[in-house]
Amino acid sequence: MALWQNRIRDLSRVLVSPQADNLAEQYVLEPALAQLIMDEAEEILGGVPHVLLTIKDGVLMANAGIDRSNAPPGHAILLPDRPTEIAWEIKTQLESQTGRKEIGVIIADSRTQPLRLGTVGLAVAVAGINPIKDYRGHPDIFGKPLRITRSAIADNLASAAQILLGEADEQVPFVVIRDAPVQYTEERIRPETMTISRQECMYMAVFQEFSNRTRI
Repeated sequence: MALWQNRIRDLSRVLVSPQADNLAEQYVLEPALAQLIMDEAEEILGGVPHVLLTIKDGVLMANAGIDRSNAPPGHAILLPDRPTEIAWEIKTQLESQTGRKEIGVIIADSRTQPLRLGTVGLAVAVAGINPIKDYRGHPDIFGKPLRITRSAIADNLASAAQILLGEADEQVPFVVIRDAPVQYTEERIRPETMTISRQECMYMAVFQEFSNRTRI
């Protein structure tokens, strides 16, 4: 979708600030790419050579979602713009063309997970389905009520679709999932509905604790 929206940036035309130059030198990045990451990220937490750990749209991700793969040489692709609105537009068009009313749309991307090799799916935006199933209060197999478990339905479906969407030259623009156990809704689901606060997030809480220790 980002390609369709022309969210492509020519790195040779990016004006690089001294801060981006310093960041590029520290983490072995192209200065223009470092500048784009600075422009797109809400926060830069650190990084390793060639990759910055950032927060973008409330989500922990590499390089603010900016990708050099599947972009023309010398260019980079940003995350889609207005993904929720686009998801609803696609849903409305599909319903009009098919006559069906229970259609869900997921705008998906790929992401990495801490200490896990490989990428999985990430639901950037949804329309028509509930992205989260709340299991809190439901009994487990021994009758104990679950306290914190919530299933990321949209992310799980995005991961399943990612197998067919691929990461290289597959050129599969979309995947149709049938008979998924989802709850349909006409409520406009905001992307932040699929995130949790920093206080609740185990990773962010540990980062904050480590940061506080290093400042002492």
